Amino acid sequence: MSDKTAVSTPEAPAPLPIFSQGVRKGNVLQVSGQGSVDPDSGAFVFEGDVKAQTTRVLQNIEAILKAGGGSLDDVVMFRVYLTVRDNFTAMNEAYAEFVTTRTPSGVLPARTTVFTGLPLEQMLVEIDALAVLS
Repeated sequence: MSDKTAVSTPEAPAPLPIFSQGVRKGNVLQVSGQGSVDPDSGAFVFEGDVKAQTTRVLQNIEAILKAGGGSLDDVVMFRVYLTVRDNFTAMNEAYAEFVTTRTPSGVLPARTTVFTGLPLEQMLVEIDALAVLS
C-alpha cells in the first residue's frame, strides 16, 4: 500500500491550513481547487476577467502537478467551477489555449463544468485536477 503525501510548492498559492495544495498516493495526484491567486504576492489577481483568471488558475495547477512529479499531460480529469454561465465561452477559450499546448500525447483530459457559488466574491472560476502519473 502506497503512502499518502502532501504536495507543496511556493510556485502556487499557499493553501488554507485545513487542506493541501495537492495529495499524492502512489501514482495518483489530486490537486486542490485553485483560484486566481498570484503565488508571489498571495493576492487575488485579474478581478472581473474570467479568461485571465482561468490562465492563472491553470498555471497554479501546473506548478502543483510539477511539484508532485507530473504534468498537465498526466491529468485525466479537470473539474471547472464557474459563477456565471455567460463566462463559459471566455473560460473555455483560455482553457483550450493552455491545455492543448501542454498535452503532447494528444489525449485531452476529461472535464466537468459546474455553475455554482465560490468562496470569494471576486472568484469567477476555480479548477481542480486529478492526475495519474506514469
